[in-house]
Amino acid sequence: MLGITRAGGRIAIALLVAIGLLLLGVGIYHSVKPLPAGLNYDGPLRPVGDVRFLSDTSYIGPDDQRHLEQSIFDEVFAMIGAAERFVLIDMFLFNAFQGEVPEEHRALSAELTERLLAQKRRYPDLQAHLITDPINTVYGGQRAVHLDRLEQAGITVTVTRLEALRDSNPLYSSIWRTFLSYWGTGTGTRLENPLGDGRISLRSFLILPNFKANHRKVVIADQGDGFAALVTSANPHDGSSAHGNVALRFTGPAVLDLLTTEQAVLAFSGGPAEAVNLPPQAASEPAGAGLRVVTERAIKQALLSTINRVNAGDRLDIAVFYLSDRDIVNALLAAHDRQAQLRLLLDANKDAFGREKNGIPNRQTALELHRAGIPVRWCETRGEQCHSKFMLARHADGQATLIVGSANFTRRNLNNLNLETNMVLTGQASQLTALAEAAEWFELRWFNTADKRFSVDYPVYADERLWPQALYRFMEATGISTF
Repeated sequence: MLGITRAGGRIAIALLVAIGLLLLGVGIYHSVKPLPAGLNYDGPLRPVGDVRFLSDTSYIGPDDQRHLEQSIFDEVFAMIGAAERFVLIDMFLFNAFQGEVPEEHRALSAELTERLLAQKRRYPDLQAHLITDPINTVYGGQRAVHLDRLEQAGITVTVTRLEALRDSNPLYSSIWRTFLSYWGTGTGTRLENPLGDGRISLRSFLILPNFKANHRKVVIADQGDGFAALVTSANPHDGSSAHGNVALRFTGPAVLDLLTTEQAVLAFSGGPAEAVNLPPQAASEPAGAGLRVVTERAIKQALLSTINRVNAGDRLDIAVFYLSDRDIVNALLAAHDRQAQLRLLLDANKDAFGREKNGIPNRQTALELHRAGIPVRWCETRGEQCHSKFMLARHADGQATLIVGSANFTRRNLNNLNLETNMVLTGQASQLTALAEAAEWFELRWFNTADKRFSVDYPVYADERLWPQALYRFMEATGISTF
């Protein structure tokens, strides 16, 4: 009997070791596996067409109340309203989920749905494509009525196949891929929807901790004989409708590069094989100014390259929702050591759709940068988020580089894990209106005005506690986080 018990114990240990090795192999492979074709796109510098800087912002007025000034989705709707042949929209959050405290400002998801449906009725031959993230169906646990309506009207809806991407949380994803993914998903009523109203299935809920997303925010539409595009940090999401955001709206050859990156997502997600016939892209050299598309990790390389080029006499301004990537933080510290003038305007990470957050990661990275002598301020928010992703470098010789788009400055957003899209605009600051407007946008939010308060001093939300610092480092290193 003792021999049988020992043999059984050895078998159990061997089985556990085998399972552990299997999970280790699955975790490693899906963390480094080849990306789907067309991702991590580092586009060429293209001549600048008509380029405009847009923003949504909130501020506290003399009445001590929140006020909003917005333009991004007004421009999106104008682009849709002018399209006759083609529209492609790739948006992360496209739903009416409100969270614990409803945001009454604007029903953006319904507005976007109705604008697309109206334009399709007006132009029945309009090629209209929507790419979105499965979070909008809470990973298959609910029917998304607005998506169903779009499909019924002949608008192609493609839900991104996130399992084709690398895993940002391999400790969990290895278990999910090995034992849970085969259950599939389906609508259900077992669990409350963690994002809004309704209920979902357990199978859908188990997808959540994979912590990956198609986080892009892109609009492309025909304009006359050509195309126009808009890349932003804003979502058509009711609960996000008061957030602060930025965007670039542009024409010219960079639009076709952007369309190429979106066709890559359609290709690996089972969408239309070819969204539109691309005209030939003629080789061209930018004359003094340029615009280029970067996606996924290429965004990180663009950010690092921009930071690494600033020196004494140069200025670097950043406004971002999440700042946690260690390479970015270290590059900022090095730029400060080179005596470049840095300023960081950060969200205090205190609000998330009616829920109170703990300040991670921005308060911890801000502490590190503040102690080094880098000026930091916080956005003054009242429930909304300072959701922009913005970097502007201005050099002593007048040259400037602006980077805006969907990507937060985090491991998850910058290391080929999420799908992300940013635009890089370069040129003489005095010659491009978009660069001048971006600089003015930052200056206003940094200094405030007599009747508009956009930001507050660093001590207002400073956090010097040790345990949040340790937790931030652990979450950033492991991927066990939502940022």
